Amino acid sequence: MQYRKIGESNLQLSVITFGAWAVGGWLWGGADRKEAVEAIKTAYDLGVTSIDTAPVYGQGVSEEIVGEAIRGISRDKVQILTKYGMRWDLAKGTLAMKSRDNNGKDIDIYKYSGKESIIKECEDSLRRLGTDHIDLYQIHWHDVTTPIGETMEAVSRLIQQGKVLHAGVCNYGVAEMEEAAKHINLVSDQIPYSMMRRDIEKDVLPYCIEHKKSILAYSPLQRGLLTGKIKPGYHFNEGDSRETLQHYKSENIERTNTFLQKIKPIANEKNATLAQLVISWTLQQPGITIALVGARNAAQAIQNAGAINVQLSAEEIKLITTELDQLVLVK
Repeated sequence: MQYRKIGESNLQLSVITFGAWAVGGWLWGGADRKEAVEAIKTAYDLGVTSIDTAPVYGQGVSEEIVGEAIRGISRDKVQILTKYGMRWDLAKGTLAMKSRDNNGKDIDIYKYSGKESIIKECEDSLRRLGTDHIDLYQIHWHDVTTPIGETMEAVSRLIQQGKVLHAGVCNYGVAEMEEAAKHINLVSDQIPYSMMRRDIEKDVLPYCIEHKKSILAYSPLQRGLLTGKIKPGYHFNEGDSRETLQHYKSENIERTNTFLQKIKPIANEKNATLAQLVISWTLQQPGITIALVGARNAAQAIQNAGAINVQLSAEEIKLITTELDQLVLVK
């Protein structure tokens, strides 16, 4: 495994970081807890020492699973990334979505990052994770009802108390990052980036490169679409939100798979899967520091970790990107 420094901090993360959204089950049609714990443990044994989670992933379930999986591992050998600012137990801030929990109960999710709320969220996360500190604490989504300065003041207090080591953000644009940087030392922005979603190349990516902030790319496999395993007519489990999204329309699945077949010979030459090829391409893009990749079982964790052994030449990257530029999805 390889490790990269985050921003200008002393925090180093495994370039393939375990994304623990899916193991929480929420919006993924459920998950098996035992298999999820085994997936994290297996990934760790392969050098994936960094784990990204959030309270809202299963309404606490994902953090609990992470806590169970790292129990017995020396705390200085694993890096925990979690988030704040998405409340399902407090009707305050901005309504982000109406959803259902893993038991099928209707819930409302709110974006809220008021000072006292963050303090409470941090304590709850520490308890669920079974740890005394969080390596990287990130606002999940921008909350327009709370001044960014107030939010970052709360995180600064947590850093002073030693409960948080570094501050990051998620899903922030340039303007929000500039404002946050006035109040705290930001080291990273966790934001969606994949072959199917490259819009950050216009503004966020150049800003982060210039200001030495790391990009933690989430959904590099576009929630499984870029593995090549999802075909037109694919059956999504009840509660799986992918079925309603643009990328998973039958015609877009078909067009994506046609593109994947064009680059598959490169994967075959390297004895790699399409998923490994895609992860490697992502990690070799300018400004991309970390790829967060989820796994719901040990087999998926092994495959994801193996992407570190797939190295692409400049010519191969250019060939893949040229094919990618010709891919047009329907809206």
